[in-house]
Amino acid sequence: MPTPSPAALPIRRLTHRDLVACADLSEDRGWPREEHKWSLLLSAGKGYGIDAPEGGLVSACVATEYGPHDRPALGAIGMMLVAERYARQGIGRRLMRHVVSVMGPTPLTLHATPNGRPLYEELGFKATGRAEMVRGRFDPGAVRAGGLSSGIVTRAATAEDLTAILRLDEEVFGVDRTHVITRLPAFADQLRIAEDNGRIVGFAAAWPNMDTQVVGPLIARDTETAKELLASLAARTDRPLRTDIDVRHEELLAWVKERGLAPIAFNTVMTYGIADLPGDWSRRFAPLTVAAG
Repeated sequence: MPTPSPAALPIRRLTHRDLVACADLSEDRGWPREEHKWSLLLSAGKGYGIDAPEGGLVSACVATEYGPHDRPALGAIGMMLVAERYARQGIGRRLMRHVVSVMGPTPLTLHATPNGRPLYEELGFKATGRAEMVRGRFDPGAVRAGGLSSGIVTRAATAEDLTAILRLDEEVFGVDRTHVITRLPAFADQLRIAEDNGRIVGFAAAWPNMDTQVVGPLIARDTETAKELLASLAARTDRPLRTDIDVRHEELLAWVKERGLAPIAFNTVMTYGIADLPGDWSRRFAPLTVAAG
């Protein structure tokens, strides 16, 4: 029986039963398997994929919607992957066109690698910013020498803090993402808040990804608060840290590099159907993950 052409293979919704296949696809393209992250994305978002005739997935991606359930205000697209043996056959373009069509009038955003950016531009996405990925072992001695003395208190978040965290997150992110933020206590190894006179002025999480702890989201009143949160997360793990910082936060980027985190890559922040992202970028230092915004 002849093998169906890639253009004829149907696109379907992915479920948690596809978790291993998604991780296999990541590994096929030289990415980490990231099963923990895939699990979150398939729970909080909508996965789309194409099955390979020989088993596994030809392609996959995830769209995470934010805002009212029946009228999303923003959709974040991530984990767009095509198996190496099916690369350069227009499959990624076909899957992306399908997802854009399914999302209808909902404005979209994504973080594009240099390789992926031309496809997204062809589909009508516009570059609106950049994020720099940094990774390394955070040097706590450098923090002591630098003398963090903002007076801000950081502590582990509790269930009683969740309402205030959700309120702050929507204010800064610009769209309600309760269904994602409420998953953080189970998803992350650490969820910490920053307080000033008893008022929550920032929060951050650190979650496991292969051999690193990814810091994100990182939301803070100002750069000093962001530093306190990042340092408090670093002090409670023996793993290297990794995070993606908006390049407009030049002071924070310089600070983490002075303390052991090295630049790895840049991603382009792109939007579709909206001129710029909602919310307050000046308090949004790092996303939960570039795959979900």
